[in-house]
Amino acid sequence: MSSQQPTDVAAVVRTGYAFTGPALELGALLVDGEPVVDAQVRVPLGMLNRHGLVAGATGTGKTKTLQLMAEQLSANGVPVFMADIKGDLSGIGQPGQPNEKLTARTASIGQSWVPTGCPVEYLSLGGQGSGVPVRATITSFGPTLLAKVLDLNETQTSSLSLVFHFADEAGLALLDLKDLRAVIQFLISDEGQDELEGLGGLSKATAGVILRELIAFADAGADVFFGEPEFDTRDLLRTAPDGRGVVTCLELPSVQDKPALFSTFLLWMLADLFEDLPEAGDLDKPKLVFFFDEAHLLFRDASKAFTERITQTVRLIRSKGVGVFFVTQSPKDVDGDVLAQLGNRVQHALRAYTPEDAKALKAAVSTFPKSSYDLEELLTNLGIGEAVITVLSERGAPTPVAWTRLRAPQSLMAPAPPEALAAAVAASPVQSKYGTALDRESAYEKLRAKLAPPPSAEKTEGAAARPVPAPAPAPRQEREAPRRPAKEEDGIVEKAVKSSAFKSFLRSAGTVLGREITRSILGTAKRRR
Repeated sequence: MSSQQPTDVAAVVRTGYAFTGPALELGALLVDGEPVVDAQVRVPLGMLNRHGLVAGATGTGKTKTLQLMAEQLSANGVPVFMADIKGDLSGIGQPGQPNEKLTARTASIGQSWVPTGCPVEYLSLGGQGSGVPVRATITSFGPTLLAKVLDLNETQTSSLSLVFHFADEAGLALLDLKDLRAVIQFLISDEGQDELEGLGGLSKATAGVILRELIAFADAGADVFFGEPEFDTRDLLRTAPDGRGVVTCLELPSVQDKPALFSTFLLWMLADLFEDLPEAGDLDKPKLVFFFDEAHLLFRDASKAFTERITQTVRLIRSKGVGVFFVTQSPKDVDGDVLAQLGNRVQHALRAYTPEDAKALKAAVSTFPKSSYDLEELLTNLGIGEAVITVLSERGAPTPVAWTRLRAPQSLMAPAPPEALAAAVAASPVQSKYGTALDRESAYEKLRAKLAPPPSAEKTEGAAARPVPAPAPAPRQEREAPRRPAKEEDGIVEKAVKSSAFKSFLRSAGTVLGREITRSILGTAKRRR
């Protein structure tokens, strides 16, 4: 698989990976399938904010590679974020369990293996799982990411952005899905349409589509992901008392049937970090390394504008000291402009059973620097726990391509025992901060309350107390306009919105979300902390 003599390959790798500063130890060079112990493959710690890719077919060892890298990052004082898609990364907090096969493997590649667990924070989306619940408000999530989750077309996305613009300008707090539905329903009423005069307006048919998608989204259980307390992504940047970086593990098995949601939620976290962190320039080590698992879900059916925003975010967040590793099956799953920014590559085995597989294989080969390997042959014959690697050297140049047998993680390579997981969550320093959901007054409650006349007015008129009207249901057909309140009730809404009491509410909303909201590249809200 190499035209060079074994001694030549080993010499090239020794020279190419001989870094002077701290580095993550990935594994030993393989020559004709045999490890060369004194030719170790590494990646400089200071180059990890140049981003990277971990790719390979199912069952080739990608998850263990993430675990290996996360352990060493933590040991070097670098916090790590990783999504646990399949539920088998939670063991990173527990020491590994030795066995004969493991001992033989580690000895053969020169690894001194010592069972070691990492300091871990376990999170779960909206509390659907064992970890500390994490949530985001609708306002901060923004229209761009929400439109991606709802699979809206360009026109519907533009209309949703208009709704957010109105809510931002009016100071209406969109904390959860019912807040957003209430504002949309108000804006397609006769009085609400006047609020958008000069801005293009909101079509009732388009609003109906968005409302139906929001209701279906909530019925599928996604409403628990939106609300308060909102997760502060700066909590990802913690270190343990002993100086090791905290590994934040976001549990996702319970939401595997909502792939668009969790992939977009990960992007929200990345965008929120970008907004929060100051410029850092080139650091000796990253502030955080963010592993973006199942990356193909992010780019699937993404519009050109959406992909451009992802590209810009990835490009700019490097200067904030954050490294991003995309994890997927094939480099072809990642947009070309994003792929071009990923300087560190760990490519596990690929399969070529179909014409589409063969095309993906050729695409993967084209992403590597020139080498003496026949990469098309090599990539289809790699064993489990082996990979073809090239990274950026300390001076920013690509290292020689190296066929590598990867080191074994020193933490538990299996899910953590339930009792250990429960104890870690109960002892979490952020459990008290995020553990209990809040449901404060926001757009939905305030608009409903303002629809009811003051009790004194009812008494003067001698009328019975009138129930507060519920928001109109979403239309059943795209062209059918949502039902709106009667004219008398419309008048009450109009008076309520213009009243001094309601304006006072808008001013007070500024203490929660900020009166002026600046939206980022990805449409997420920059919040006052």
